[in-house]
Amino acid sequence: MNTFLFMVFLLVAGLLVFAVVARKRSAQNSSGGFVDRPKARSPLTTREQAMYNRLVQTLPDLVVLPQVSFGALLTARTRAARSTFSRKIADFVVCDRAFKVVAVIELGDKKNRTGTSQRDAERDAMLTEAGYRVLRYQRVPDIGRVEADFDPSLASVSPLG
Repeated sequence: MNTFLFMVFLLVAGLLVFAVVARKRSAQNSSGGFVDRPKARSPLTTREQAMYNRLVQTLPDLVVLPQVSFGALLTARTRAARSTFSRKIADFVVCDRAFKVVAVIELGDKKNRTGTSQRDAERDAMLTEAGYRVLRYQRVPDIGRVEADFDPSLASVSPLG
């Protein structure tokens, strides 16, 4: 009998210790103790900065907006439809001075990830179906390429980057 009571006592004591430790961790997490705190980071990667600078330099009469939410570009009646684009971000949106979108620009990942081309095609199709011109570059294009892609006389040409 003494062994049984001793085992019960150890079990209860273990549960109490576990509850106290769990509660302490929970309190520390909610007060910023051991949680991964947000840290500052640059809003654009080095490649995106180079692309932004190339666009601004080459297209001085247009407005270049980096990191634009698809929610700012697209709308839909139903929540289900909105959920297909609500968390997506366009790398750059180029507008005229009246903020009419001239083109949406996507800069490809430096790494070739599996499934990326399918996701890119779906994103491009979503924007194209909404009436936007989508330009996709795998790397930062030279000035001549950007000028050609935004030359009104060549508007029917579909650049692939």
